Amino acid sequence: MRLFAAIDLNDEVRTAIAAEQKHIAAEFGHADRSSLKWVQPAQMHLTLVFLGEIAAAAVPPIVDAVSASLKVAPFTVAFERLGVFPPHGAPRVLWLGVSEGASQVADVQRQVARRLEQAGVALERRPFHPHLTLGRWRSSRPGDARRALEADRRAIVARLPVDAVTLYQSRLGPGGATHTALARATLT
Repeated sequence: MRLFAAIDLNDEVRTAIAAEQKHIAAEFGHADRSSLKWVQPAQMHLTLVFLGEIAAAAVPPIVDAVSASLKVAPFTVAFERLGVFPPHGAPRVLWLGVSEGASQVADVQRQVARRLEQAGVALERRPFHPHLTLGRWRSSRPGDARRALEADRRAIVARLPVDAVTLYQSRLGPGGATHTALARATLT
């Protein structure tokens, strides 16, 4: 099973993100729009930990590990500021950053990652950078990063109250990924 842990978005945030994607697309022009594949807002979430493929027998302890409440008070995040991965050269991913609440998101991510490691999951050691993926380039040039960042309004796009983390199973299919919630941890 392909698993990940994430913070869910509400409908208000998804609507604001969709409007921001339309604004960016309008700023890009036709050539850039055709090479950028947008993530559908209904599929968006703030990924904390991507576990990858996990054997079915290993899932129950992971569900138990994620289900316990987290010792972090509920908080609010603000989404703002565009960025790209990688930061130099031709970009592959366009993302929207987390400003307000970033330290709390990082704290929640560390707690979830620690629990998963204790449940036997080997996690990648890449530094965590809280963000929402807005789109992925099919092909890009170094100048695409500059054009994308010029579309940044430098304003808060949306605010999200955070009170839980969800463990999802992700199934890839011809119509895109479908996500099924397996466990939920509340913040306390």
